[in-house]
Amino acid sequence: MVDSPEDVVPNAARGSMEMTGAAIAVVDADGMVVGWTQAAERLVGYSAAEVVGRPAAVMLPSAEDRAKASAFARRCRARGRWSGLAALRHRDGRRLDVSLRVSPLSGQDGRAQWLVSATGMATVSSWAANGSVLESLLTRAPIGIGVRDLQLRCTWVNDTMEVQDGIPREERLGRRLAEVLPGGESQGEAEACEGVMRRVLNSGTPAVDHPYRAWPPADRHREHAFSVSFFRIEDADGHALGVCIMSVDVTSRQRARERLAVLSEASTRIGSTLDVMRTGQELADLAVPLLADIVTVDLAESVPLGEEPLARLGPDAGRIPAFRRAGLASIRPGAPDAWWTRGETVFVPPTSPFLRVLSSGKSHLEPVIDTSPGTWFDHHPARAEKIRECGIHSWMIVPIHARGTVLGIAVFVRTEDPVPFEQDDLLLAEELVTRAALSLDNANRYTRERAAALALQRNLLPQHLTGGSAVEVASRYLPADLHYGAGGDWFDVIPLSGARVALVVGDVVGHGINAAATMGRLRTAVHTLADMDLPPDELLAHLDDLAIRLIEEDADAKDKEGIAAAVLGVTCLYAVYDPVTRRCTMARAGHPPPAIVDPHGHVTFPDLPAGTPLGLGMVPFESVELELPEGSVLAFYTDGLVESRDQDIDTGMHRLATALAHPRLPLEDLCSALLDTLPAAAPYDDVTLLLARTRTLSPDQVVSWDLPTDPAVVSTARSLALRQLTQWALQELVTTTELIVSELVTNAIRHGTGPIRLRLIRHQLLTCEVSDTSNSLPRLRHARTTDESGRGLFLIAQLSHRRGTRHTTDGKTVWAEQELPPGT
Repeated sequence: MVDSPEDVVPNAARGSMEMTGAAIAVVDADGMVVGWTQAAERLVGYSAAEVVGRPAAVMLPSAEDRAKASAFARRCRARGRWSGLAALRHRDGRRLDVSLRVSPLSGQDGRAQWLVSATGMATVSSWAANGSVLESLLTRAPIGIGVRDLQLRCTWVNDTMEVQDGIPREERLGRRLAEVLPGGESQGEAEACEGVMRRVLNSGTPAVDHPYRAWPPADRHREHAFSVSFFRIEDADGHALGVCIMSVDVTSRQRARERLAVLSEASTRIGSTLDVMRTGQELADLAVPLLADIVTVDLAESVPLGEEPLARLGPDAGRIPAFRRAGLASIRPGAPDAWWTRGETVFVPPTSPFLRVLSSGKSHLEPVIDTSPGTWFDHHPARAEKIRECGIHSWMIVPIHARGTVLGIAVFVRTEDPVPFEQDDLLLAEELVTRAALSLDNANRYTRERAAALALQRNLLPQHLTGGSAVEVASRYLPADLHYGAGGDWFDVIPLSGARVALVVGDVVGHGINAAATMGRLRTAVHTLADMDLPPDELLAHLDDLAIRLIEEDADAKDKEGIAAAVLGVTCLYAVYDPVTRRCTMARAGHPPPAIVDPHGHVTFPDLPAGTPLGLGMVPFESVELELPEGSVLAFYTDGLVESRDQDIDTGMHRLATALAHPRLPLEDLCSALLDTLPAAAPYDDVTLLLARTRTLSPDQVVSWDLPTDPAVVSTARSLALRQLTQWALQELVTTTELIVSELVTNAIRHGTGPIRLRLIRHQLLTCEVSDTSNSLPRLRHARTTDESGRGLFLIAQLSHRRGTRHTTDGKTVWAEQELPPGT
């Protein structure tokens, strides 16, 4: 039974079909059913063939209800629409309580028709059946519904659809969608929708979740996204009567997806390198145009240098620090609309929101920028003019900070996009900046570590090589990673007594600060051992003991595996060349053998016992002594020069020998030529090269005398030295040399054994040597005032530039060096 008109819900026409699953029928002005859906058949049991063309009153439960149908129809026509509770008769005879809604349909022929929708109350809870609750549900349902005829002209639409696309009902009834929407993008959307509706009418197959864009009147500047579904309305014979459209506003869901896509893209595009300037630019490039029209990223000036970033600025911070522009992107290429370009220094204006952001660490959102008088722009009119000139109307200022320190500031600006920034945009910007801040902080910390490693390596490697009178030297060092690598290779040229020189090349496995630190410790040890004038094999044995101690000492270190691996992977080659005898003594610890090029260009690799890498302590090292012609070239290198992933070491050695077979080239040119033979790809290991061309002291630069072990010979030794200094025109050194000779010869006679040899060498220094067959070494001590002896070595130390003692094969040699007078 139909409820009385007094029970009709006020304004129930709104949202007449929002209830999903409703049975829908079309009734003409005479009460005859002219349209029937499958949902209606499921609800009352009648098929379309059974009801289309028959009076709708046959579905009322009793004759009394059918008698009242005419009066009810008159009331519907008078009110324009109706909604309420009613009773229907199922095909099997049972009574159905339904929520019934009747709305007028408008057509081009002017014939009156009614759209009737019914929902079984068995599917609606008791509270939902309440009139006021039902009215609220139907009125506020977010689903827009419309009906169009075979020519796609609008015949019915609910209020929600009107709100969604902003087209008034009176403008759309009887007209196609493409006829009522404005041109441009809206016109294209309308034509796409009509194409889908035609396919649905032709095929009968519903189209679900078709994307559609619109610009509602309440939000004209912002695009809204809708999900639209279409299904065909049929008559009893299955012929199409029209198409029903149902749309849902999915703008928030679409924006959420877009933000997730942006964040997903940020994870791959921001922080691709450990370069802070590159990371700043990546942030700017990602945000334009996805979020803003212009983006700038400014970093504290200390950040690109790898220094400690700023503490957060307080109200009494004093001097405002400068920043450096690391990122800049704009939707207008070539016209960045910014005050500074990348790499330039950026100054933060006082009293501005920029400073407040830096002070508080909180972002600033200004949907509409106010440049009117009375704002902070009063103190910066040029900025205000620039903002007006560029059309900047909305911005977000977001701090870049990590671990409580300020890294920089990012500014997001809109110029072309008329929609102001809102809170959701700020949340997305903050998330992007947070991800960038993590990468920037990692890059900043890496830059500091890399700078420390490179500074350590620069300080540990020799800055100025000199071979003295013994050799001419040249070197090259090429890290495996030119941008990031601090490696463990090292080389040295160490001056020794008697015009001799020590040549050393070492290789610590790995890269980074551990390798550089290990290299520094070993290089320092080599210098100390070289000052003791140890033979190469003994020096390597001491260095091997040191490597073992380093491993043991670092056994409890936090990074003990990395340290131990670096120490265990050390190889070394140590050689001593004497320009007086032209003899070179060398030994190696697992290092590639040196190459020797004679003056005629013949290249050999001497048969030098390989030894084991340092830190193993397994077998003793062996020295080999070679006599070299003057002008020979010694090539010391690390395995990065001769080994690669694509070639074995024999190929690399052959390539090295071929390049070295030009001994007359200047050493610097020869070094460059050798590196030019390397494969074009970057080496996978550090490359170190040390070249030394041998020299020989002329006979008139060296003089020696054999003396008996007689105290009276001291006077003779002084006379011999005096006469030689006079021949060398070194009279200025006569007095000190006589004293040095007297003390050294006296000590040899008093404390040594066997014959004594006195030798003077004039090279870049004047060296005085006294040798004997004793292995006991003299010891410098400070004599007391009452002592009658013990002051000799102390006096020598005061008078000489450098002094020392070295073991020889048949005893020892005590020596002292003096600097030559200027101009000699």
